[in-house]
Amino acid sequence: MKVRNPRTGEYDYELVEDAPEVVEKKAQEIRSAHKTWHKRTIRERVSVLQKWLGSFTEFQTEIAEQLAIDTARKRIAKVETGGIIGLMQAWSYRGPQLYNPPAERPSASATTVQIGQQWVPYGVVGVISPWNFPLLLALIDTIPALLAGCGVLLKPSEVTPRFMDGLEKSIAAVPELAAVLKLVRGGAEAGKAVVNNSDAICFTGSVPTGKKIGAACAERFIPAFLELGGKDPAIVLEDADLEVATDAVLRSCVGATGQACQSLERIYVHENIYDSFVEQIVKKATAVTLTTNPDEGQMGPLIFEKQAEKIQEQIDDAVSKGAKVLTGGKVENINGGLWCAPTVLTDVNHDMDVMVDETFGPLIPIMSFSTEEQALDWANDSIFGLSASVFSKDRDKAIEIASHIEAGAISINDGSLTNKVYDAEKNSFKESGINGSRMGDAGFLRFFRKKALLIQTAHPETMAHFEESSS
Repeated sequence: MKVRNPRTGEYDYELVEDAPEVVEKKAQEIRSAHKTWHKRTIRERVSVLQKWLGSFTEFQTEIAEQLAIDTARKRIAKVETGGIIGLMQAWSYRGPQLYNPPAERPSASATTVQIGQQWVPYGVVGVISPWNFPLLLALIDTIPALLAGCGVLLKPSEVTPRFMDGLEKSIAAVPELAAVLKLVRGGAEAGKAVVNNSDAICFTGSVPTGKKIGAACAERFIPAFLELGGKDPAIVLEDADLEVATDAVLRSCVGATGQACQSLERIYVHENIYDSFVEQIVKKATAVTLTTNPDEGQMGPLIFEKQAEKIQEQIDDAVSKGAKVLTGGKVENINGGLWCAPTVLTDVNHDMDVMVDETFGPLIPIMSFSTEEQALDWANDSIFGLSASVFSKDRDKAIEIASHIEAGAISINDGSLTNKVYDAEKNSFKESGINGSRMGDAGFLRFFRKKALLIQTAHPETMAHFEESSS
């Protein structure tokens, strides 16, 4: 499989795909090693994780350089590798605190029975991760699953696979880890093989693909933890600090070139401050610099060619229906890379694709509202419910508005805070996801099944219990 370089447009890397039988063999090897792995104490698994942290640090520069090619983002690549070190440290600290199966206790409903509980980790957890933050989203589920005692079959996206080379070296340096964590290379067929050989699936990606994976998991009767797309709204109330709101909205919409599921993608601004908001954000959007020189600038090219096509289609659809382009507006080929400057759109509405379909690009469509009820109706007029933002100087008012937004996480006076805050448990609403939270303590606890041991301390009931004459 030839892999495109997002900066040059050249297909300069070859990914050798794992055939289904290879994936099956890797899963079997994990299952064999899992018999020992899950019997280790949580502290012993932390010790192995700490060894991996050491080897990961050794290969960190190499992994970051590979990520920088995969994504055409040097600074964010360094942030991703640093974030993984933070995750390893955080779960090494928090995991042992959380692993605390309840002590044996008497049953409240059957007084002669003692209840014991065991937490049983899944054998093989399949992790299928996307291309936008390739390393972080590959390991955000993998690390707590391993610590819980699961083995992991990990398939990162075939769009951004280069970083796997360095990552695999860091894993191989820790034999105990390499036995229960194996990488899978390939596209859709490899992904199907992961689903077919796992006991639980963690998938991050688009809604259409997530639905297919969810259906395949249902067919096999295994759990699917699905983190899917978003169309995050921002509501900017009349009393909002415009400097705060425009800074946060711009960063959320176009940071990482808008290629994040929690990016703000539709902005609703009170009519009394609408003109001032638009004026300020246009000025700031125009000042954003592109990294056509990879050593300077703020915003890189689009990673995935098909996504670039979708972004241009949304812009064209909006313009054909009356939208105005105030900045940007065109996906351009610069030295082989596909670039889109921050694009501010006004005169938009919900008849346009840009206001209802996920964009995954640096577009800022803005509508004005006259009442809070209208803003909430528009914010909730979506199949998505990932996250959202509310801006207001009145903290209580912002929280009140946030309580009516149908989404799993609401940032107040900022945008996309879920990319910084990992310890707040949340669930995605609507089609943005399903099942246990990857954030907060649930990100670890969801990898256990609860087994009850029911211990009778008295003589068991006999068949005399069913004697009709004694009723």
